[in-house]
This record gives sequence, structure tokens and C-alpha cells, in this order.
Amino acid sequence: MNGTLRLAILLVASMGICGGAVADDWQLAKNEDGIKVYLKDVPGSKYKSFRGVIDIKADVQTLNDLQENLRVACKWLYACKELRLLKNDGDDTWVYMTLQLPWPVISRDMVIHVNTQRTDNGGLVRSLNAVPGYMPPVQGQIRVPELIGQWTMSPRSNGTTEVIYQMRGEPGGSVPPWLSNSFVVDAPMETLRTLRAVAERQPTRASYP
Repeated sequence: MNGTLRLAILLVASMGICGGAVADDWQLAKNEDGIKVYLKDVPGSKYKSFRGVIDIKADVQTLNDLQENLRVACKWLYACKELRLLKNDGDDTWVYMTLQLPWPVISRDMVIHVNTQRTDNGGLVRSLNAVPGYMPPVQGQIRVPELIGQWTMSPRSNGTTEVIYQMRGEPGGSVPPWLSNSFVVDAPMETLRTLRAVAERQPTRASYP
């Protein structure tokens, strides 16, 4: 795909996205500014999954471009400090990301394998999986050992796009409960809010590609 990236992002969540529907075991944690954030317990983990849902006045291609431009993407991704391409192979991309977390927590890094698929309705699904052994450990960073996530973008008839951002993960090391509880709400809320602000400033496209 011309060397541009197939990207998506960030810590902590679960699979099972089905349009805008939310399964019974997802609990609404926050509904603010047109963004809904749902949380779900993960068996065997002390960290919750999150799912953020928003409608954005932009088409799928615009949102795709904002994810594939890593320099721009790191600006709207919550807690992102660095985001760079490691490898691109068709629908598959490997990216390296570092997260700047509040003191005194040591920052985290991760390698994410991203697979991108177009849907029949002109939408986009990006699946994310951490591959911690892809590259050697980096001094001063704690490698995220587990991450499973997904971005789903579904065009609506009114010209907007429904965006669902969902994740589950294990951050590695020790994370205070106050931070983990805050992160699973703040990450989708702030990421989607900032993405919307950036996307809705972009020039309007005449049609989907």
C-alpha cells in the first residue's frame, strides 16, 4: 500500500465488535461530548477492557489517512510519545510505540502487528496484536507483553463515520490501581475526542475511494 502505514493503537481491551451494538457484559462507564466509553472485566486479569464509540463528521478515507500518518497519529493518540514504522507488507504493518505515563510509573513500549481489512460497506477494520519478541528490549522501557485490540470504521448514510476503538492488554510491571482505572476511561475518551477534532478539520472528500 505504497509504503504508508496500516496503523491503529494503544493499551488495554477485548474483541467482539459488532457494528454499534454493545453486548450485555459491557458496562457504560462514561457518556460525554458524544463519546461513549464501555468497560468489561477480563477473566484472570486485574485490568479491564475498554470500548469507545463515536460518530465523526469525516469519511473513512480521511480517518484512514490520519492513522497511517504516524507523526500525526502520535499527536491524537492518548499518552503516545513515539510511533514509528518497523515493517510494512501489504495489509500487515508492524509499528513501534512508546507511552509516556505519569510519574513515577516507568514508560512502556510495544511492538504492534496491525492487520487492515476493507469491509463490503466501504468501512475499515484494523486488528492489533502485540508481538513483544519482535525486537530486543529497549533500555528504560517496560515492554507491554500482551495487547489485543481493534478499530472499526463504518460509514453512515448521512456522511458521518461510526468509529469503535476497543482494547485489552497487560501493561507489564507494576501499575497503580488509580492509573489503570483512569487509563481505561481516559485513553478511549481523549483519543476519540482528539481524533474527531483533527478529522473534522480536514478537507471534505467528494466520495469514498
